[in-house]
Amino acid sequence: MLKRTAFILVFLLSACVTVNIYFPAAAVERAAEQIVKETWGDSSKSPPPPAPQGQNRYSPWRLVMLSLVNEAHAQEADINVSNPSIRAIKDSIKARSETIKPFMDRGNIGIASDGLLTIRNSDGLNLKERAEIKQLVDAENRDRENLYGEIAKANNISSESIPKIKAIFAKSWLEQARPGWWIQDSQGNWRKK
Repeated sequence: MLKRTAFILVFLLSACVTVNIYFPAAAVERAAEQIVKETWGDSSKSPPPPAPQGQNRYSPWRLVMLSLVNEAHAQEADINVSNPSIRAIKDSIKARSETIKPFMDRGNIGIASDGLLTIRNSDGLNLKERAEIKQLVDAENRDRENLYGEIAKANNISSESIPKIKAIFAKSWLEQARPGWWIQDSQGNWRKK
Protein backbone atom coordinates (compact mmCIF):
# COMPACT_ATOMS: atom_id res chain seq x y z
CA MET A 1 0.00 0.00 0.00
CA LEU A 2 2.83 2.38 0.87
CA LYS A 3 4.53 1.74 -2.50
CA ARG A 4 1.29 2.44 -4.34
CA THR A 5 0.78 5.72 -2.45
CA ALA A 6 4.38 6.75 -3.09
CA PHE A 7 3.99 5.88 -6.79
CA ILE A 8 0.78 7.92 -7.08
CA LEU A 9 2.37 10.86 -5.27
CA VAL A 10 5.44 10.83 -7.55
CA PHE A 11 3.17 10.54 -10.61
CA LEU A 12 1.04 13.49 -9.57
CA LEU A 13 4.06 15.63 -8.77
CA SER A 14 5.64 14.94 -12.14
CA ALA A 15 2.40 15.41 -14.07
CA CYS A 16 1.49 18.85 -12.75
CA VAL A 17 2.21 21.69 -15.16
CA THR A 18 0.98 25.20 -14.61
CA VAL A 19 0.76 27.67 -17.47
CA ASN A 20 0.80 31.31 -16.49
CA ILE A 21 -0.38 33.99 -18.87
CA TYR A 22 1.24 37.17 -17.70
CA PHE A 23 2.33 40.61 -18.78
CA PRO A 24 5.76 40.28 -20.50
CA ALA A 25 7.46 42.88 -18.29
CA ALA A 26 11.01 41.67 -18.93
CA ALA A 27 10.51 41.77 -22.69
CA VAL A 28 8.98 45.26 -22.49
CA GLU A 29 11.94 46.41 -20.37
CA ARG A 30 14.38 45.18 -23.01
CA ALA A 31 12.32 46.82 -25.75
CA ALA A 32 12.14 50.11 -23.83
CA GLU A 33 15.89 50.17 -23.29
CA GLN A 34 16.49 49.41 -26.98
CA ILE A 35 14.01 52.01 -28.24
CA VAL A 36 15.27 54.78 -25.94
CA LYS A 37 18.85 54.09 -27.09
CA GLU A 38 17.80 54.01 -30.75
CA THR A 39 15.82 57.25 -30.57
CA TRP A 40 17.75 59.36 -28.05
CA GLY A 41 21.19 57.75 -28.12
CA ASP A 42 23.03 55.98 -25.35
CA SER A 43 23.84 58.53 -22.65
CA SER A 44 25.71 56.11 -20.42
CA LYS A 45 28.91 54.34 -21.26
CA SER A 46 28.66 51.79 -18.46
CA PRO A 47 29.95 48.29 -19.15
CA PRO A 48 27.43 45.59 -19.97
CA PRO A 49 26.14 43.61 -17.00
CA PRO A 50 27.98 40.38 -16.27
CA ALA A 51 26.58 37.20 -17.73
CA PRO A 52 24.38 35.30 -15.28
CA GLN A 53 26.02 32.36 -13.59
CA GLY A 54 24.40 29.05 -14.46
CA GLN A 55 23.09 26.57 -11.93
CA ASN A 56 25.25 23.69 -10.90
CA ARG A 57 23.75 21.03 -13.14
CA TYR A 58 24.99 18.22 -10.94
CA SER A 59 24.13 19.40 -7.43
CA PRO A 60 22.62 16.65 -5.29
CA TRP A 61 19.37 18.57 -4.75
CA ARG A 62 18.92 19.16 -8.47
CA LEU A 63 19.53 15.48 -9.25
CA VAL A 64 16.90 14.44 -6.69
CA MET A 65 14.41 16.95 -8.08
CA LEU A 66 15.04 15.87 -11.65
CA SER A 67 14.34 12.29 -10.71
CA LEU A 68 11.01 13.29 -9.15
CA VAL A 69 9.75 16.19 -11.25
CA ASN A 70 10.45 17.18 -14.82
CA GLU A 71 10.97 20.91 -15.13
CA ALA A 72 8.86 22.85 -17.59
CA HIS A 73 10.52 26.01 -18.87
CA ALA A 74 8.47 28.66 -20.59
CA GLN A 75 10.08 30.28 -23.57
CA GLU A 76 11.12 33.80 -22.67
CA ALA A 77 8.73 36.27 -24.23
CA ASP A 78 9.95 38.52 -27.00
CA ILE A 79 7.82 41.36 -28.22
CA ASN A 80 7.40 42.92 -31.64
CA VAL A 81 8.74 46.47 -31.78
CA SER A 82 9.32 46.68 -35.50
CA ASN A 83 6.08 46.96 -37.45
CA PRO A 84 5.55 49.92 -39.83
CA SER A 85 3.60 51.99 -37.28
CA ILE A 86 6.17 51.51 -34.53
CA ARG A 87 9.07 52.24 -36.91
CA ALA A 88 7.39 55.47 -38.05
CA ILE A 89 6.89 56.63 -34.46
CA LYS A 90 10.48 55.75 -33.54
CA ASP A 91 11.76 57.64 -36.59
CA SER A 92 9.67 60.67 -35.62
CA ILE A 93 10.99 60.63 -32.06
CA LYS A 94 14.58 60.22 -33.26
CA ALA A 95 14.30 63.07 -35.79
CA ARG A 96 12.89 65.41 -33.13
CA SER A 97 15.36 64.45 -30.38
CA GLU A 98 18.25 66.54 -31.71
CA THR A 99 16.04 69.64 -31.66
CA ILE A 100 14.81 68.96 -28.12
CA LYS A 101 18.18 68.11 -26.53
CA PRO A 102 19.54 71.70 -26.45
CA PHE A 103 16.42 72.80 -24.52
CA MET A 104 16.98 69.91 -22.11
CA ASP A 105 20.65 70.86 -21.74
CA ARG A 106 19.56 74.38 -20.72
CA GLY A 107 16.95 73.06 -18.28
CA ASN A 108 13.92 74.37 -20.17
CA ILE A 109 12.55 70.85 -20.66
CA GLY A 110 12.67 68.03 -18.14
CA ILE A 111 11.57 64.40 -18.03
CA ALA A 112 8.63 63.95 -15.69
CA SER A 113 8.24 60.86 -13.51
CA ASP A 114 5.78 59.40 -16.04
CA GLY A 115 8.43 59.58 -18.79
CA LEU A 116 6.77 62.41 -20.65
CA LEU A 117 8.50 65.72 -21.32
CA THR A 118 7.52 68.84 -19.42
CA ILE A 119 8.36 72.49 -19.97
CA ARG A 120 10.07 73.38 -16.69
CA ASN A 121 10.73 77.05 -17.45
CA SER A 122 11.02 79.46 -20.32
CA ASP A 123 14.01 81.41 -19.01
CA GLY A 124 16.09 82.86 -21.82
CA LEU A 125 13.57 81.95 -24.53
CA ASN A 126 12.05 84.47 -26.91
CA LEU A 127 8.41 84.18 -28.06
CA LYS A 128 9.29 82.12 -31.12
CA GLU A 129 11.32 79.65 -29.04
CA ARG A 130 8.51 79.39 -26.47
CA ALA A 131 6.07 78.42 -29.21
CA GLU A 132 8.61 75.99 -30.69
CA ILE A 133 9.31 74.32 -27.36
CA LYS A 134 5.58 73.83 -26.71
CA GLN A 135 5.09 72.24 -30.14
CA LEU A 136 8.12 69.99 -29.65
CA VAL A 137 7.00 68.78 -26.22
CA ASP A 138 3.41 68.21 -27.37
CA ALA A 139 4.54 66.25 -30.45
CA GLU A 140 7.05 64.20 -28.45
CA ASN A 141 4.55 63.28 -25.75
CA ARG A 142 1.92 62.39 -28.35
CA ASP A 143 4.43 60.09 -30.11
CA ARG A 144 5.45 58.45 -26.84
CA GLU A 145 1.82 57.74 -25.90
CA ASN A 146 1.13 56.42 -29.42
CA LEU A 147 4.24 54.23 -29.23
CA TYR A 148 2.98 52.52 -26.06
CA GLY A 149 -0.40 51.87 -27.65
CA GLU A 150 1.16 50.50 -30.84
CA ILE A 151 3.46 48.18 -28.89
CA ALA A 152 0.43 46.83 -27.02
CA LYS A 153 -1.53 46.40 -30.24
CA ALA A 154 1.33 44.71 -32.12
CA ASN A 155 1.79 42.20 -29.31
CA ASN A 156 -1.85 41.50 -28.42
CA ILE A 157 -1.38 43.10 -25.01
CA SER A 158 -4.64 44.42 -23.60
CA SER A 159 -5.17 48.17 -23.56
CA GLU A 160 -5.50 47.91 -19.76
CA SER A 161 -1.76 47.11 -19.70
CA ILE A 162 -0.70 50.28 -21.53
CA PRO A 163 -0.04 52.05 -18.19
CA LYS A 164 2.39 49.22 -17.33
CA ILE A 165 4.17 49.73 -20.66
CA LYS A 166 4.29 53.48 -20.02
CA ALA A 167 5.75 52.97 -16.52
CA ILE A 168 8.46 50.66 -17.88
CA PHE A 169 9.35 53.16 -20.60
CA ALA A 170 9.34 56.00 -18.05
CA LYS A 171 12.01 54.17 -16.09
CA SER A 172 14.15 53.86 -19.25
CA TRP A 173 13.69 57.51 -20.25
CA LEU A 174 14.73 58.60 -16.75
CA GLU A 175 17.64 56.17 -16.41
CA GLN A 176 19.05 57.05 -19.82
CA ALA A 177 18.75 60.82 -19.37
CA ARG A 178 22.03 62.66 -19.86
CA PRO A 179 23.88 64.03 -16.85
CA GLY A 180 22.73 67.61 -16.28
CA TRP A 181 19.18 67.05 -17.52
CA TRP A 182 16.30 67.67 -15.14
CA ILE A 183 14.33 64.62 -14.07
CA GLN A 184 11.39 64.25 -11.73
CA ASP A 185 11.22 61.59 -9.03
CA SER A 186 8.10 59.69 -8.02
CA GLN A 187 7.33 62.28 -5.29
CA GLY A 188 7.29 65.09 -7.86
CA ASN A 189 10.65 66.60 -6.90
CA TRP A 190 12.94 67.83 -9.66
CA ARG A 191 16.69 67.27 -9.64
CA LYS A 192 19.55 67.40 -12.09
CA LYS A 193 20.77 63.99 -13.09
